[in-house]
Amino acid sequence: MTDQELRELMATLAVKHAELTDAQRETARQMQETDRILQESKEETDRQMRETDRRLRELGKRIGGLGEKFGSFTEGLALPSMTRILEQRFGMSVVSPRVRAHDNGDSLEVDVLAWSSARDEAFVVEVKSHLREEALDQIRKTLDSFRQFFPEHRDKKVYGILATVDAPESVQKKVLREGIYLARIHDGQFELQIPDGFQAHAF
Repeated sequence: MTDQELRELMATLAVKHAELTDAQRETARQMQETDRILQESKEETDRQMRETDRRLRELGKRIGGLGEKFGSFTEGLALPSMTRILEQRFGMSVVSPRVRAHDNGDSLEVDVLAWSSARDEAFVVEVKSHLREEALDQIRKTLDSFRQFFPEHRDKKVYGILATVDAPESVQKKVLREGIYLARIHDGQFELQIPDGFQAHAF
């Protein structure tokens, strides 16, 4: 190879090296730009997720508050009807809403508690807007532990009443089989639903 050819080869290699270096720099620049775009996208996604979480928490609070208001409304709607039933049908002399008792750090609250010393009976009423099986479990537990929290009524027979606006037929049947009274709303008032053969269970 002559000196001239060697110089031309070196010049060509220098040009190729410069082109390669330019391409590498462009690739590095594009990678940096891609990283920047990805980082901005990640930050925006994180911001949107935080905003979504905040809105979901706020919605949950609103729904929870609405449920509490509806529950309070239902209880308020039930009280006059249940007072009439407890006094006239069962001869209760005392009807008290929202009764809470404490025992060794534990507490028990019932929607309506009624009793009569003359009859040695007490009634625990739980009011539910929509009756589910969990409510049946709840009132059974309440009735089972009633005397622990209300020892002044330990010698009385205790009966349960579930008052509800809406209840699936299958749950209604379970309630009645347990010997717990069922009250449903009719024409704006709660009325007892007692089928033939119903036997109330004294707890």
